[in-house]
Amino acid sequence: MTRREKLVASFPENIDAIIVTNTKNQRYLTGFDYTDGYVIVTREKAACFTDFRYIEAAKKEVNKEYGVIMFAGKNTSSLICDFLSDNHVKNIGFESVSLAYDRLSSLQKLMPGFELIPVGNLIEKLRIFKDPEEVENIITAQRIAEKAFEHILGYISPDVTEIDVALELEFFMRKNGAEATSFSTIAVSGSASSMPHGVPRNVKLEKGFFTMDYGALYNGYCSDMTRTVVIGKADADIKKVYNTVLRAQTESLAAFRAGMTGGEADKVARDIIYGEGYEGCFGHSLGHGVGMDIHESPRVSGDDILKTGHVITCEPGIYIEGKYGCRIEDMVYLSENGPVNLTNCPKELIEL
Repeated sequence: MTRREKLVASFPENIDAIIVTNTKNQRYLTGFDYTDGYVIVTREKAACFTDFRYIEAAKKEVNKEYGVIMFAGKNTSSLICDFLSDNHVKNIGFESVSLAYDRLSSLQKLMPGFELIPVGNLIEKLRIFKDPEEVENIITAQRIAEKAFEHILGYISPDVTEIDVALELEFFMRKNGAEATSFSTIAVSGSASSMPHGVPRNVKLEKGFFTMDYGALYNGYCSDMTRTVVIGKADADIKKVYNTVLRAQTESLAAFRAGMTGGEADKVARDIIYGEGYEGCFGHSLGHGVGMDIHESPRVSGDDILKTGHVITCEPGIYIEGKYGCRIEDMVYLSENGPVNLTNCPKELIEL
């Protein structure tokens, strides 16, 4: 089934169509990246509505299942209403999870006479199961990030700052095929590495742990990877922390399987970390889903069930407030034949 067909098959009985306003969901369905317009999917037909700025690109890039309709100025409402009427639509679903109240009010004015019905995160529920094309996009994004890691190891020196490293990672990924970064790059050293989502500072790299959490965006899909290196020589305490995180990550990766809960996977890593005396120092979940958004369902914690088709992260860490922190992160695809690690990057302790 195509993505459009899967969406129609998931329609609640009380809607005849859905109007898609979330730009990532629009791209997921049509293959076209744009920021101003609508995608409407009825039970029989689908169309991408856009304006003059995008029309030429839309004609080339929009999935052939979708018609392309250009609107301009005051004819927007009449074009949409005519399309809905021609397809015998009365009740229209809208993305109530992501649609702001003001935008909903605008839609009501745009489509007078039609009933708008909230359908929650209907499309996001489809997106958590990745098809082969999506997995390939994620892998390509990850390979770009891995090249950036190889590059950055030769760039790091006592004279560079955390911001220097973050920018160099981002610049390298853009030059090597990324359309953007997946999220704001984390590059924190020394005492700042104890903050899991620390912001790069304009200070030279401190000795001790240096954590880099970053990713590339390719064809709309994110990669997510964390590697922690050591600036200077690692003492016995640093080696114990690193090796504990590495063992927790390796063993939880090996435990992944479809059908288990995120909490069961999380417990594998947490028991190892707490068993080594770091109870309370692993304060976030083991991971999360990744796709067009850097954080998607499922959570790799709690009662969320891991299923075939999910792409998830595995990222245990130890953070000692005011001292330092360490995290190691890979991405995993739960295939029909078992878990596949999508990350191909060294994890041994690196001293620089």
